[in-house]
Amino acid sequence: MDVIIKELRNDSGEISRIQEFIFSMIKDEFGHGYVPEWHQDIMKMDEYYIKPERNNFFVAYSETGEIIATIGIRAYDKDFPEFEHSYSRQTTSSIWRLFVDRRYRRCGLASKMFCIAENFANNAGYANIYLHTHKTLDGAMEFWLKMGFIVVLDTNNELQTVHMDKQIQKLDINSNSNDFKYAVKL
Repeated sequence: MDVIIKELRNDSGEISRIQEFIFSMIKDEFGHGYVPEWHQDIMKMDEYYIKPERNNFFVAYSETGEIIATIGIRAYDKDFPEFEHSYSRQTTSSIWRLFVDRRYRRCGLASKMFCIAENFANNAGYANIYLHTHKTLDGAMEFWLKMGFIVVLDTNNELQTVHMDKQIQKLDINSNSNDFKYAVKL
């Protein structure tokens, strides 16, 4: 199966489809729907991911045009007191809304989505990436550890929230060829 990964554009119809996908994934994973204090970025995707120059949102589509995965990356914008002097909007990006349709899991798509987001963060000049996840999500901790993240705070709260970060590894690749091919095949 071929997968096409695109940057989100300011297309209200497409944004609506993406919002529907994300909220169905949230319902499936967390058992609830829209929560205003947690889902502002989903409702205002243009303000959080499209308009800011150093933010982006990527969407994976199946061969038939079905949305099968998403990931957002944006400047760190949280106000957790524990991280007051650890992260800044200038140097830290943050991962949001990595969701993969259950039918397409465990075949490398989430890794590919993260690699695209990390590459974007690197090119945007960020030095590291922050994220938070939940120990209750099947495979989440293992996945993020595999992607090179370290746990910086395990809250042990009712949501089982874990805060993680990763320094972006900058690679200088010199090549005599300008012919690079990039494809995702599942």
